[in-house]
Amino acid sequence: MTSRLNKQLKIAPYIYISPYFILFFVFSLYPILYSIYISFTDWNGSGEKTFIGFENYVQLFGDKNFWLSLWNSSIIFLMYVPLMLFLGLIFASMLNSNWMVGKGFFRMALFVPNFVSVVAVSFVFVLLLNTQNGLFNSVLRNIGLIDNPIPWLESPWWARISVSIMVLYRWLGYNMLLLMTGLQNISKDLYEAAYVDGATKIKSFFFITIPLVKKMLLFCTVLSTIGTFSLFTEPFILTQGGPLNSTLTPVLMLYTESFQNFNFGYASSIAVCFFILMMTVSLIQMRVFDDKE
Repeated sequence: MTSRLNKQLKIAPYIYISPYFILFFVFSLYPILYSIYISFTDWNGSGEKTFIGFENYVQLFGDKNFWLSLWNSSIIFLMYVPLMLFLGLIFASMLNSNWMVGKGFFRMALFVPNFVSVVAVSFVFVLLLNTQNGLFNSVLRNIGLIDNPIPWLESPWWARISVSIMVLYRWLGYNMLLLMTGLQNISKDLYEAAYVDGATKIKSFFFITIPLVKKMLLFCTVLSTIGTFSLFTEPFILTQGGPLNSTLTPVLMLYTESFQNFNFGYASSIAVCFFILMMTVSLIQMRVFDDKE
């Protein structure tokens, strides 16, 4: 009886944690492994799969659209991520200070775009960025900043700027809250000591705040990198990846190859290379921002 009870006690923990591993295998590990297998085949989603080895990868590395999608994502990343992190840190510092009034309201106001449907926001931005009747061009003309309407969605560079503006609007509040959690872990004594030594608030911001939220900035940068290269809904609704593929992203290209061209083998090779690329970039970022002190 005692040996049976001991055996049950040894087995019980594994039974309790088994649902997680079962779900992980069925919904995560198996799809990843199956996608890797599909990437070595020629398959249109139905019928038999034809094994073709590395042909999909050879075709991918020679595909100008794939390299263009990476280039577009890199440009969009540089357009909004540094500005977003800087503004997020500024707003987080303001809303974490004692003199700020109505902090709860402003935190909510900045975070609201994050949980509003991205599809709804995208359609609103289509109206706002309309070349002839959009609110952006109307306001800019009325205040005298422009004479001719800006082709927000018709010009390659302006289309990238438009996508960057929308992503900045959507994710600024989220990154602000993440940075605020880092700020709240900084002791107030450091700022008081700096004030006694004659440091201004600007110097305290650059020499105390930024170094001590370095790890949180790294976390936000990694998330923003993955998020930028994974953009789909924003460029899909705003520009359909155009004009001239100027807002084409790897995920948008993956969608086109799989659900429009029904080339699932080639689309899987895009997914595998995208996963390896994002993992590599994230590791490089963590190594660059690594603080061993």
